[in-house]
Amino acid sequence: MKRIVLVSGSSNKNLAAKISDFLDVALVDPQLVRFANGEIFCEMEKNVRGADVFVIQSTCNPVNDSVMELLIMVDALKRASAASITAVIPHYGYSRQDRKVSPRTPISAKLVADLLTTAGTTRVITMDVHAGQIQGFFNIPFDNIYASPVIMNYIKSDLLSDNSIFVSPDAGGVERVRHYAKKLKVDIAMIDKRRTGKNIAKAMNVVGDVSGKECIIVDDMIDTAGTLVEACKALKDHGATKVFACATHPIFSDPALSRIAESSDLDQVIVTDTIPLSPLGKDISKIKVLSTAELLSKAIHRTFNNDSVSSLFI
Repeated sequence: MKRIVLVSGSSNKNLAAKISDFLDVALVDPQLVRFANGEIFCEMEKNVRGADVFVIQSTCNPVNDSVMELLIMVDALKRASAASITAVIPHYGYSRQDRKVSPRTPISAKLVADLLTTAGTTRVITMDVHAGQIQGFFNIPFDNIYASPVIMNYIKSDLLSDNSIFVSPDAGGVERVRHYAKKLKVDIAMIDKRRTGKNIAKAMNVVGDVSGKECIIVDDMIDTAGTLVEACKALKDHGATKVFACATHPIFSDPALSRIAESSDLDQVIVTDTIPLSPLGKDISKIKVLSTAELLSKAIHRTFNNDSVSSLFI
């Protein structure tokens, strides 16, 4: 008889608890501890022999600790004779290092894929992976679930108006914005961005007419918010009346939260719970968090029952 087991790492405990409630399956505690020298140890509190195990862990800040936690939990489950081990990674860390951008640089997204596979992962479920080619880095099944249904529902009910326009913060995000615009029958615009260094961007031009419009910027992640703040300023300078920002992954590295809080050009930021907010982030009223628990629960349930998850990809 098939048996499902849910295991939560330390990075996504609240999201894991919500998924547990949706599926009506209790979470198994991996009993993670750290030795005095920083080494990570775990011991599953319950028998997982022959079970289909889903390990919920975003590889977010602290990224390296989160990755090691995940690998160690997967190894422990493999050695405990789990029938299958699915890594549910709401945010896939190192996803921006998906290709060589200059000589003598790594492709770290591929390295993480190799580590997960070698550790014993039999399937990966993630959400809005930064680069689609990462799916090809794995020789095991890989499901990339989109958060767009959750974000789109919020936009439709709370933000959309006759003056709305979707905006891509750079050329690479145009396809994502076009998907939203097509579904909600809204025009699109684009920011022409120049990057002068790592995590440093300067918005230069706005492609499209945003004068008198309520702009909705759509991106996959917000890191230091430098690009976002520059984009908001450019849109307001070109006559936008309001600027909202939507992103799946709230990485919010310093000084992102202070930039968001202090920006007079940015009216609201909508993100999901793939990465938990810090206490400071929770205190910023213009940040709205949407839950992906139901979407991920459906993906886990369908995977366990060998049903199709293709409807969750759009």
